[in-house]
Formats: sequence, structure tokens, C-alpha cells
Amino acid sequence: MADWVKTLLQKPRRSPKTSRSHLNRASANAPSPPPVRSSSSPANSSVLSPSHIGVGSANSARWTKLYDVCICHSEEDLSFVDELVSYLESQPEHFRCFLQLRDATPGGAVVTELCDAVQNSHCWVLLITPNFLKDPWCRYQMHHALSEAPMANGRTIPVLKGVERQDYPRELRCIYYISVVLPETSFRQIKETVTRYLLDLGQTTDRRD
Repeated sequence: MADWVKTLLQKPRRSPKTSRSHLNRASANAPSPPPVRSSSSPANSSVLSPSHIGVGSANSARWTKLYDVCICHSEEDLSFVDELVSYLESQPEHFRCFLQLRDATPGGAVVTELCDAVQNSHCWVLLITPNFLKDPWCRYQMHHALSEAPMANGRTIPVLKGVERQDYPRELRCIYYISVVLPETSFRQIKETVTRYLLDLGQTTDRRD
């Protein structure tokens, strides 16, 4: 626990309590990104336009939540997670990531902070490693994410790293996963999965309107 607190205090953090008006102003000033071609996956490949997921629209359904992605992981895998978050946040889409050791509110209850982040995120990346599988806290994160979206509608994104297929958690076996071979390839697949979900979310909202 001492190492956890030390890491938390040393990490720069963004305030997760950013107001909706601030997010709207940021989205209105964001540049229009180029199209992204999705990689081969269980879903049909298609050309996605990130400008349609709300980067330039203050009224997009994307802004109804504070985060685009919540990263659930073991503390032992923080180095890989830092690379992933840096990649996502540097993209033209300006993905908003929740990383607990960086973004949790100091003084807040650990469980409460996690629950709030899961509820306030569109998608959840579960980095499933040997460290993840043996950590009860990681299992709790996984179950909480599944309770938010149990129908595998693209919000839960399992990412396997150093784990054999037979060790894939039973709770996730109705969901396709991304297997890490080359980090840069996996990062791109994660980006495209989140982009696809946000695009579908925007289209669903447009139909309702």
C-alpha cells in the first residue's frame, strides 16, 4: 500500500471532475482528424471517420460521460498501461482515459473512485495478464465493468498479454479479445474498437433524435 500511495503522489493527474461546459469548449476547438481504417476483427471492417464521434461537436453523445476509456489493470503492468494511455491520448480523437493511479481523487475511497470511473466511461479496457489473473482487485474491476454492460456491446475490451487462451477468464468468454503480439498493433486495435463504439453511439443518438 505504501508503494501505491507513493506512486499516486508522484503521478501528475487531471481532475476527473471536469465540468461539462469545459469539455464542450475543448471539443469545439479540437481539430478534425483524418479517417481511420479498422483492422480485421470479429466485426466487419469499415472506414471510420473520427470526426463523427464527437471530436468537433459539443452536442455529441460522447460528452455525456467524463471518459472515453477506463483502463483496468494490475499495478505490476503499469509500464505497458502508461504506453497505451500515452498512445490513446496523443491521437487526433483526443481520447479521454481514466488511469486510477493518476486520475483518482486523493483522499477518495479506492472502491468509490473505481466505481465512479467505470460508470463515467464509455468503454473499459481490461489488460489481462498473469498479474491480473492472480489479483482479486483486478477481478473486482472486471466484474464491475461487466455489471455495467453485460451484453458485450463493444464497451468491454479484453486485452490478453502473456496469457494462454485456455486461461482466458470464463466471465469473458462471450467477448472477443485482442491478443498482444506487437504493442503498436494492439494499441491501434484498441483505438479502432473505441472509435467504432463511439461512432455507433453517435448514430444511435441521431436516430433517437
